[in-house]
Amino acid sequence: MEALVLVGHGSRLPYSKELLVKLAEKVKERNLFPIVEIGLMEFSEPTIPQAVKKAIEQGAKRIIVVPVFLAHGIHTTRDIPRLLGLIEDNHEHHHEHSHHHHHHHHHEHEKLEIPEDVEIIYREPIGADDRIVDIIIDRAFGR
Repeated sequence: MEALVLVGHGSRLPYSKELLVKLAEKVKERNLFPIVEIGLMEFSEPTIPQAVKKAIEQGAKRIIVVPVFLAHGIHTTRDIPRLLGLIEDNHEHHHEHSHHHHHHHHHEHEKLEIPEDVEIIYREPIGADDRIVDIIIDRAFGR
């Protein structure tokens, strides 16, 4: 069975999570994925490991993770793949990015155990898609 996990940044304010919840509901309505979960990088739950665990508990064997970010950044290229167990968690980053605010990342060290028979597919962020351009133009015209 296939699951879709939408991953967002998370925020101290509720809007980021509310947006992700709404997007997940809209995706669910399309009936393309039997399981749709959301996971947040920081500040609120469900965390990314919690979202993946929830999908696995519902019987998902193939988990497609879509980062709901417009562009790549340190979260999409490093933090999220690390949380998903796709890149090794070596502690060099504490030295490389001494300016990085580790105290915000209270989820970073949550360990995710992926069963042997479960595949995780990590996709690209939203990007400079023409559909985004339409929204930008609508917003510019106050629509």
